[in-house]
Amino acid sequence: MSRLAEYAELVKLPHTLFALPFALAGALLGANGAPAPAVVVWVLLAVLGARTAAMAFNRLVDQRFDAANPRTADRALAAGRLGRAEAWALVSGGSGLFLLAAASLNRWTLLLAPFALALAFGYSFTKRFTRFCHVVLGAALAVAPFGGWLATRGTPAGYPWALSLGVVAWVAGFDTLYACLDVDFDRRAGLASLPAKLGPAAALQLARGFHLVAFLAFAAAGFATELAWPFWVGLGLSGVALLVQHSLVRPQDLSRLQLAFFTCNAAISTTLLVAIFAALKT
Repeated sequence: MSRLAEYAELVKLPHTLFALPFALAGALLGANGAPAPAVVVWVLLAVLGARTAAMAFNRLVDQRFDAANPRTADRALAAGRLGRAEAWALVSGGSGLFLLAAASLNRWTLLLAPFALALAFGYSFTKRFTRFCHVVLGAALAVAPFGGWLATRGTPAGYPWALSLGVVAWVAGFDTLYACLDVDFDRRAGLASLPAKLGPAAALQLARGFHLVAFLAFAAAGFATELAWPFWVGLGLSGVALLVQHSLVRPQDLSRLQLAFFTCNAAISTTLLVAIFAALKT
């Protein structure tokens, strides 16, 4: 059980709550209601596989940085509690599960799968050369709602691209916030991030801008799909969660950033999923 816990920590299993609700939201919108149970299962497995592969790959690529960073030095791979062969097994197994799930859904999801994996793996290198690595991470997660739509609709026609834009901006915002924890280390190690380049105060302002764009994009997706009133209630609650997230973080006080990062973002994605489901049922 302790070994399984190490694997779960390696891939940050609870953070599946960031991508999974949007994949399911895309599936709901594509089906204009509840998808077939088999489709839901394959979407769940696809997200699990893709995230496992991507996170394990990220830990492998960043192992030497994680080991040198006091905040991340105790991570299983960086601390030597798990070996690189085990991490590569997770990459291979997760990729295989993702491709199997994509192939089991339809031709469009299978065509999207290699691109999605390439984007997810490629993100791990972006912090070495661009401060906009947070936007690339957002793009990687923004594939989730599009994939969910393809899983049920079977065609990209009619997809509300504002939904993916919202995910890009939402993720870029919270990842910019999270990167404030590593400003000093990133500067010493020569790694790029918006906080390392601009400083925490300016980065927090930019994160607020990202989240404003996300809120407006989610609203545009609601208009485009003509969602009923429950969606707008959920969007309002998500807006409140965004405000709470930013109220918890100050440039001189990042002590509550972990709470803001996980709790608020999990609440936002889950609330939007429930709101979309309720709106389609109204």
